[in-house]
Amino acid sequence: MSDTAVTMVVTEPRGPLHPSAAETASPTGTGVRVSVTASGVCNADIATAAATGPGTSFPVTPGHEVAGVIAELGDQVEGWSVGDRVAVGWFGGSCGHCVFCRAGDVVHCPERKVPGLSYPGGWAQSITVSADALARIPDGLDLFDAAPFGCAGVTTFNAVRKAGTRDGGRVAVFGLGGLGHLAVQFAAKLGYETIAIARGGDREKLARDLGAHHYIDSNAQAPGAALKELGGADLIVHTASSIAPVDELLTGLNVHGQLTLVGVDAGSVTVPVARLVMNGHTVTGHLTGSARETEEAMRFAVTNGVRPMIERMPLEQADEAITRLRSGAPRFRIVLDTARSK
Repeated sequence: MSDTAVTMVVTEPRGPLHPSAAETASPTGTGVRVSVTASGVCNADIATAAATGPGTSFPVTPGHEVAGVIAELGDQVEGWSVGDRVAVGWFGGSCGHCVFCRAGDVVHCPERKVPGLSYPGGWAQSITVSADALARIPDGLDLFDAAPFGCAGVTTFNAVRKAGTRDGGRVAVFGLGGLGHLAVQFAAKLGYETIAIARGGDREKLARDLGAHHYIDSNAQAPGAALKELGGADLIVHTASSIAPVDELLTGLNVHGQLTLVGVDAGSVTVPVARLVMNGHTVTGHLTGSARETEEAMRFAVTNGVRPMIERMPLEQADEAITRLRSGAPRFRIVLDTARSK
């Protein structure tokens, strides 16, 4: 069968996003067509929507935080049914045979696919993906809450739980935006003494409502020094887009502590080598998660009451959503609603 669906597209470098009617051709092989209900807006989408990357093929449809319902299955798909509620995240498929895939580390597959970059993304009423990109959405999780788990949710969940922090240890989250507000919830629900670090005293109540045991206003005091006064952190999850504060933050890291970079810009990190060696510090980066890990993050969220704070906007206002994201206006995650019109 074939039909048409509204798709948000960019047709020239740095051009505006505008709606287009696209055919929804039936999937083949291991392909699955998903009828999209909700699609998140991520900082990474800013670059995708700019459509200036090397080898960009137009039209470009961004979007890699997708939640919806399976509409059609390719003839080689097993284990899924039409009507299943599914999410698709930054991980949009892999080769299945490289050394990383064979080790279960599919997000580092050199041939990995990313919706919006490798093929048309989820800012549309329909998306077709490989079945290995699908994550099953558990009962009890709304589709609009599920959408951000494909990127922001699984990324922060993995960053906290995979760090190897001692039971009952102290975890600091730098930044309280789209990633940080989820990281604070996960850290608290995983049983860590949680410290939220953000700019301004007006965010303290929100941070504590999300589960933070302590709050540091980075406008009022140097966050690394403040962490040290609290006894130091075993893990610092850096979710802000600027990496400029990293050097000072390391002063608040305990011996054998780890700083995990999740939010980054195009800059470089300068770390005093003597401090790194003497304290046994680890500075590492973290990249999202697989479809299976997205399912784990969503199940944990349902069991423990973790939810993203979202702002809904109509699909056709995707260009406005990008403008708002650039300005830092959203609190905290914009999710596009494919059923709403302007």
